[in-house]
Amino acid sequence: MRGQTGTPRLLRTMNERLLLDRLREHGPASRTELARATGLSKPTVSAALGGLEEAGLVVMVGAVGGRPGPTTAIYDMNAQAGHVAGVDIGRDWIRVAVADLRGELIARRDARNTAGSAADLVRRVRRLADEAAAEADLPWSAVTYAVVGSPGVLNETTGSLDFAQNLPGWGRPGLVDRLRSVLEIGLAIENDVNLAAVGELASGAGRGRSNFVFVSVGTGVGMGIVLNGELYVGARGAAGEVSFVPTPEGMVSTQDSRKRGATETVTGAAGVAAAAREAGMVVDSAREVFAAAAAGDATAAAIVAAEGRRIGSLVTAVTAILDPEVVVLGGGVGRNLDMLGAAITGRIEELGPLRPEVVASTLGDSGVLQGAITRALAVARDHLFDLRSG
Repeated sequence: MRGQTGTPRLLRTMNERLLLDRLREHGPASRTELARATGLSKPTVSAALGGLEEAGLVVMVGAVGGRPGPTTAIYDMNAQAGHVAGVDIGRDWIRVAVADLRGELIARRDARNTAGSAADLVRRVRRLADEAAAEADLPWSAVTYAVVGSPGVLNETTGSLDFAQNLPGWGRPGLVDRLRSVLEIGLAIENDVNLAAVGELASGAGRGRSNFVFVSVGTGVGMGIVLNGELYVGARGAAGEVSFVPTPEGMVSTQDSRKRGATETVTGAAGVAAAAREAGMVVDSAREVFAAAAAGDATAAAIVAAEGRRIGSLVTAVTAILDPEVVVLGGGVGRNLDMLGAAITGRIEELGPLRPEVVASTLGDSGVLQGAITRALAVARDHLFDLRSG
């Protein structure tokens, strides 16, 4: 009897969710169009729309008249029924974006990360979150759910972020709880490069691809893996930590290899700047090296080519294991494919018959935010729907 009693409610919930997802993905529609697209009867569609409208998840956005018969009402999901946030915490920048339930960004704030401690960084994140919410004409408390992208891998046991060597104090136990306490809303913390891969899958160079990798080369070196259309993180969340891929013996000290990873020590922004200084250039950043190479400086061009060869070696190793449809390069260094491409391709050809397609990210510095918004939307939509169904 108990199962029979629950059946009508379960069917109602399933029908409402089907219609809500249809409106979200395809936009406004009439009852007749929804019935045709979903296979539900018109009375069932009317009943489900009534429940969703009462809950504020669907609104009537117009009507079509001027034809024989009654006026036809047009419905759409209420994208303002809830809001989500994406937070990107990086070594150089903090970024916060707020989006509606359709994923449309309605506010974004970026600020330089000048925090001197983990506690200071958490306070700055909250301040930027409040500013982004205010720009969206919302209190921060109105955000249904947030996803935070950060270097490192969340350790559920200690509440810390492992492998987050580029953020001072970020690996301390209890950091995650402090962040949740300060932000005061439901949130998840995920690896930033993994989120960038999700962003590429949703609306970037990985869109329409079932199997690809996103390789970020910037302050750090990391990789996000998409297999069969889903993010793959491994048994302990450390899949894609390619900063620890070994380099030839003697190239990197054991101490550096353990702390930052052998590949990250020689590849990426710090490695490029260090190589330039060793070659006699007076530079503070990899950006200056790339600018000098673009201006025709032969020393800088040689350093950029060497970086491209190192990336080519990494791409070849990844391809031999995962055989992705495409390798998407991002990060402050990696996105310079116009300058790195020839060296990357040349190194790949030297190392064997594998010929992966290598493309630059199309999302730039928005990749982590886009991925965070995508992940947050999935949780927020379920949460709002569960509230309605409960």
